[in-house]
Amino acid sequence: MNRRALPALALICAAGLAATACSDPTAGDSGSDGSDAKRTAVNPTARLDGVKLTMWTAQNTVNAPKQVIDAFEKATGAEVDTQAIPDLYEQNVPTKLASGDRPDLMFWQPSISTLPFIQPKQNLLALGGEPWEARLGDTERSLGVIDGKRYAAIVTSPAMLGVYYNKDVFKQAGLSEKDFPTSYDELLALGRKVVDKTDAAAFYEAGGDKWPLQWQMQVQLTDLDPQWWADLNAGKKKWTDPVVVGTIKKYKEKLLDAGLAQKNYRTGTFTGQADALWEGDAGMVLNVTSFQSQLQAKYSTAELDKKIGWFPVANSSATGLYSPDQTNGVVAFKTGDDKRQNAARQFLAFWLGPDYPDYIKTMKIPSVQPSVPTPDGLPEASKAQVAALPKAIGVFQAKAIVAPDTHLYLADMIFGKKSPQQVAQAIQDQFAQVAKAQGAPGF
Repeated sequence: MNRRALPALALICAAGLAATACSDPTAGDSGSDGSDAKRTAVNPTARLDGVKLTMWTAQNTVNAPKQVIDAFEKATGAEVDTQAIPDLYEQNVPTKLASGDRPDLMFWQPSISTLPFIQPKQNLLALGGEPWEARLGDTERSLGVIDGKRYAAIVTSPAMLGVYYNKDVFKQAGLSEKDFPTSYDELLALGRKVVDKTDAAAFYEAGGDKWPLQWQMQVQLTDLDPQWWADLNAGKKKWTDPVVVGTIKKYKEKLLDAGLAQKNYRTGTFTGQADALWEGDAGMVLNVTSFQSQLQAKYSTAELDKKIGWFPVANSSATGLYSPDQTNGVVAFKTGDDKRQNAARQFLAFWLGPDYPDYIKTMKIPSVQPSVPTPDGLPEASKAQVAALPKAIGVFQAKAIVAPDTHLYLADMIFGKKSPQQVAQAIQDQFAQVAKAQGAPGF
């Protein structure tokens, strides 16, 4: 998950989208265009000859819905035209919506920090009560909901944040599964053993690409209770709270300054992380599932299972974190055309109904439906993430109404431009500015 587009996105949404028909105050939640009221059950394979739908995707996910689109077109006679939106996706989608353009369906991150940017109440069909909703796992069911209403279908599991480790490096350091940490402090102690007993760095940090810098801070925020986040979202708590500043200081002083990262951590890259872990130049990488996707593109499942492991960790428990991304959610737009809106609902019913086993088998991804088994052949690291998901804790993108660009301010810190306190203040300033622009109460 890359949060670099947020500041520009916020300005677009506040100044552009809200000033157009995309936020038409007369557009409501009632009737056939988007209510959660009882509707006739959708037949996923009913004929739709002559119906044409459009679906927006990011450039790097244009093939993600290909299997379900091909199967849906064959089963129903409908046509689904996939349109790739130029990067940056999260920035360009609100711009297109503000111009009056809109698709029937679209990939969009189903978190409370990102879903609001496309004005769901005004623009999207409410999807609560669809049969597939009850089939979702608990974590997935919590996504795609704003103010108690469902606006996104969850088609893939959120990314999991945890620690990827090189099994050979751990063996050299005399470490085994019994040494897996049950807290962030234990994780740092584990890193010290790697540094002391091998030639590898404990962690590989990607200061050059910046966005992965947020994860070391994220795992330390997991002890904050729901009320703390509710108070933050109401303007009663701030990112300058000592508990947040403490996470930034610990990352700087106990990991970076303590020599647990590789020497070039200021210029390290996302791709460099994968290479360093694979070669054993680093013992551990803290990152989300996209990191594993990098490895799976280069190495077989057997190779991965032999060399790379994964374990979950939070601030005071052996618990993973889930991180919603753009391909987890699919939204359906109010277009004013009942035939297309109903067809869009049918498409989602087909995707998460009769086609779902084939879809996840083709994509080789975990299932979001406990009743549909995850396909065989996934790497052991993937299986460990699937097992950790039901108890996973949401990253702050899933808890805060605005997801600040913490990585940018942390990058300033590692280059000596900001202190931990100044990082927290910059995060708070951006959070408050965007929340105010969105009209959030308390700002």
